[in-house]
Amino acid sequence: MVDETGRLLRHHNGSLWITCRIQFRDWSHPLDAPRTWTPLFFLDDAVALAAGHRPCGLCRRDDYLAYRDAVTLGIGTNQPLMATELNRRLAAERHRQGRGLTRAQDRILTPGDLETLPTGTVVVHPSTNEPHLVIEDRLQPFSFAGWGPAIDRPNGVPWETLTPPTSIIALAGGFVPQLHPTAVSPPGPARL
Repeated sequence: MVDETGRLLRHHNGSLWITCRIQFRDWSHPLDAPRTWTPLFFLDDAVALAAGHRPCGLCRRDDYLAYRDAVTLGIGTNQPLMATELNRRLAAERHRQGRGLTRAQDRILTPGDLETLPTGTVVVHPSTNEPHLVIEDRLQPFSFAGWGPAIDRPNGVPWETLTPPTSIIALAGGFVPQLHPTAVSPPGPARL
């Protein structure tokens, strides 16, 4: 959220963190309207999920339903989860309590078994602290230009996930994320 001069006031105002289509119907929203939500742009769904977002139930209806149904199935609930419940879960998994504009230290990282994490999960490299995409039997490092050269998934190394547990449940339960075209490069030499 920004003020009337464009100065950043805070990261968010609430717990609704959704990923939308860039174009939907003929709607538009300014990039920096004062005192309202500010659009963010992500490389792909893997990055958005790692940031604690979920697909929008309006402009990405099919993706939202696939995400919701995968989480519902994964937690063993008979009734489809409401969007408010998904939002509550993700809000609790995203950040520890904190304030201010610098919140990186408040991110919640979750231990993950690298051998069983689903495609689309983003993990943190244990020695470099750099994010990597889990894709099939490979890992690809993040860059703002796309996912870097793939390496084989190493065994026996403890990793932590940036992707919140609810989104990992969705990915494991059949939600197929829209990934950047660079997320398909062939394996390169191992770098551990």
